Amino acid sequence: MTSEAITVLGLGNLGRALAEAFLRGGHSVTVWNRSAAKASELAVGGAVVAPTVVEAVASADLVVVAVLDHAAAREVLRGADVRGRALVNVTSGTPEEAREMARWAAEQGAEYLHGAVYAVPQTIGTAESSINYSGSSAVHTRWREVLELLGKVTFHGDDAGRASGFDVAILSAMYGLLGGFLHAAALARSSGIEVAELTPPLLSWLADLRPALVTFAGEIDSGSYAAGESSLAMNQTGLGMLLRATRAQGVPFAALESVKELVDRQVAEGHGTDSLARAVESFEAFRRFAVRE
Repeated sequence: MTSEAITVLGLGNLGRALAEAFLRGGHSVTVWNRSAAKASELAVGGAVVAPTVVEAVASADLVVVAVLDHAAAREVLRGADVRGRALVNVTSGTPEEAREMARWAAEQGAEYLHGAVYAVPQTIGTAESSINYSGSSAVHTRWREVLELLGKVTFHGDDAGRASGFDVAILSAMYGLLGGFLHAAALARSSGIEVAELTPPLLSWLADLRPALVTFAGEIDSGSYAAGESSLAMNQTGLGMLLRATRAQGVPFAALESVKELVDRQVAEGHGTDSLARAVESFEAFRRFAVRE
């Protein structure tokens, strides 16, 4: 790989790790951060510290943005001349925010690639790091080898919002799982069970659920729920028992009540014998109502 000039805007934990990975890869790296003190150690490691965003952007053809949120990314880039540059934005945001940034970049004469990072900063640049991208296929093709210094690269097409679409869905599942774990821990403690004692069988059970999730995914994509072995009616009964138990133990959980409401809706519409996966259609009903509003 030949040495390339790269700029990194934002030196929080993620931005710093990105800059360090590029430096390890032998590239010329310019960095900028609102608080210049964060750049001092990177300067010792060989990075050039730019006093302004304008100068930082002007120093490289590839500009990587890693700041707090969408508003911060827009503010940081405002006033910089990004014409002819490849903008890779790994700042977390919604799909529509990514598309808005792509439109803005196009208006400025730049190519835009949006990234969603699946790694903690300490693992950037290792086999444990992966980043989903979508947006400019030209940027993906031209800079893929450089971006692979950060972690596994997966390109999801020309829609700049698609990587964020994956991201918000995956993060929703993650926080749902974490919320479920914390609730399970509270339930265990209320029964005198150590959480460390609960965790091994819980992890084993969650691993056993993987085939069911694959089956559910197929049912949802096809819209065919009639052959489901885990019926809505059966799960409605199970959720009812679980809600009674959580209330009796003094640790109710609104998320469980919300899941039961999704199931109840489908059962009330006459789908009790269908697969539990059909509960996703309750979300679709909510979405269609929101669009009409």
